[in-house]
Amino acid sequence: MNEPPENGTDGKAEAANELMTPAMRLLDLQMKHRALDSKINELHGYPYQNQILLQRLKKEKLRLKDAITRLKDEMIPDLNA
Repeated sequence: MNEPPENGTDGKAEAANELMTPAMRLLDLQMKHRALDSKINELHGYPYQNQILLQRLKKEKLRLKDAITRLKDEMIPDLNA
């Protein structure tokens, strides 16, 4: 007979509880940045743009860019040390 998985999970919950590596976090931030970029470009195509939404998206994109830069700096060892 088929036995239920331990703890009532199918193993996916364990993966969800694992911490993201810096490389995984960087990839995630870069994907979000690209998605925001395409959304902003899409909104520019409309004749009557929602300026407040565009401004918020651009701020979020800049915040992501800063986070990406910080994470890259943390991943690269300081050669002058």
